[in-house]
Amino acid sequence: MYLKKLGLLGLLLLGFNLSAAPIKHLIQMPNPQSHYFDVTSTLDVSQEKGRFIDLKMATWTPGSYLIREFARNVEQVSAKSGNANLAVSKISKNTWRISLQPGLKSVQVHYQVYAYELSVRTSFLDDVHGYINPASVLLYVGKWAKQPQELSIVPHKDFKKVSTALKNVGGFNYIAKDLDELIDSPIEIGNQQVWNFKVNNIPHQIAFFGQAKVDSLKFIADVTNMAKTAQNVVGEHPCDHYVFIIHNIQRGTGGLEHLYSTTCSVSRSAYETPSGYQGIMNLLAHEYFHLWNVKRIRPFALGPFDYENENYTHNLWFSEGITSYYADVINLRTKMVSPDAYLIELGKEISGVENIPGNQIESAASSSWDAWIKYYRPNENSRNSSVSYYDKGSVLGGILNMWIIQKTNGVKCLDDVFQFLYKNFYLKQGSGFTDAELENAFSVVAGTSAADFFKDYIYGVKTPDYASIFKPFGYVWSDNNVGKSIPFAGFTSTAGKITSIYKGGPAFHAGLNVGDEIVQVNQADFAGVDKLLADKKPGDVLKFQVKRDGLERTFDLNIVQTPLKAFAIQSIESPSATQLALRKKWLSL
Repeated sequence: MYLKKLGLLGLLLLGFNLSAAPIKHLIQMPNPQSHYFDVTSTLDVSQEKGRFIDLKMATWTPGSYLIREFARNVEQVSAKSGNANLAVSKISKNTWRISLQPGLKSVQVHYQVYAYELSVRTSFLDDVHGYINPASVLLYVGKWAKQPQELSIVPHKDFKKVSTALKNVGGFNYIAKDLDELIDSPIEIGNQQVWNFKVNNIPHQIAFFGQAKVDSLKFIADVTNMAKTAQNVVGEHPCDHYVFIIHNIQRGTGGLEHLYSTTCSVSRSAYETPSGYQGIMNLLAHEYFHLWNVKRIRPFALGPFDYENENYTHNLWFSEGITSYYADVINLRTKMVSPDAYLIELGKEISGVENIPGNQIESAASSSWDAWIKYYRPNENSRNSSVSYYDKGSVLGGILNMWIIQKTNGVKCLDDVFQFLYKNFYLKQGSGFTDAELENAFSVVAGTSAADFFKDYIYGVKTPDYASIFKPFGYVWSDNNVGKSIPFAGFTSTAGKITSIYKGGPAFHAGLNVGDEIVQVNQADFAGVDKLLADKKPGDVLKFQVKRDGLERTFDLNIVQTPLKAFAIQSIESPSATQLALRKKWLSL
């Protein structure tokens, strides 16, 4: 949070102990157009008995499961004690070893960090603003991870504001209780708009960077309503303050959750259309719900963090996927979307998952485990071999909610699972849960074993019987593609080049490859898949002339009836009182 500079006297009045932390970081940006942050880290080595001390840079940032090698942007690491230079050697890709001498009290380590990637996962600096994801800017001492960490920021002279959830101790000086809190506290520096408001008497702040046509009063009111609705799921808010950092840019990059804040990157024009605005509110709801799901209610592996190595869990389908599900639910409960619109989108969401060949190959648990090597590194075959734990997890969240509602005759729902986990693991134990403990939570709330459900749908790839799932709620499940003649070629293209091949489809069996440049089809120019199929029917045979590796090839492709689904959810004509009661619980009517 931004506070006006108080000076040394203010620090003393606030009771800030300048010597409380063994490591103190100073970030400066004298030449922001260079995209370099200048960092000086002061280490208290008075208690060190060894001949060296190691500083490390995180290789990834929590919430984004990919080794990003932030150390690649670190330059000119040097160290001194007083006027004496100390030897610095790099001993691994992300570790710098500082040589110590007997009797040293303090060491100053100076380095520069190149920051020119404006995403929610990285850091950025130019002549307009700065954004810091601490994982990608600050070196740390591993053995001091549980001790306080201090941070001071000297903005460029043209930057007047600093927005962060870190505890402010006067001026642009901050303290974190430990390394996890420091790394989990992004920082916006510049001249952003700052809006303050309260949610259930808890101070909230929006740091709004960039130009956007937005009705700020309506936006704040909608965010407030969203936040209140999100809190109602668990029933207790875990924070005493919260900060939204919103980057309004030409093309948004998504969001990233943090302990007391979030950073969301959105397209600046999205506020101007109903669908765009709803998308922004959905993103904010997703990241805000992470306050509970992931940041407090979490798999055992996700905290305290190992910042050097992958942190594996089978439960990203729950942590991310069900958070996506709740973003939709929160928008439904705030009436941002109507029940009818929600059901239409739900049918599309389920269709999207079931139409991916990889859905029959990779389970939700496996998708979670392999996030480090698959989700953030997709290739031309990803849809054939894998499934998103976001998308599949969201679908599973909806199914699990309906399963609980049905098993308890409308008494309980998925909300109760989160309340159970929050109380028994976060509040009572201060720890995460194991795979077995997560499954048990569903069993306890539903009053019956969830073992078969988890075996079939979480750890297995069995297709749910959607018709049976929706029937108790008075809805008919159908496929709008049934009974229609819809041609299918089994590939996608951009600018005349094949970009993906549907496994088992016509293009797959014909021998076409991703990267093939389509020269002609039936001796006519190729103008895209949709135009190609506009006058085709199942059973047609098309002759493809393609260029592959500079050589022309010819392939025969047999058009088939589409295997893709277009699911729809429609109410039966006269639902029973029982069906209506379950429906009311499900849709929050």
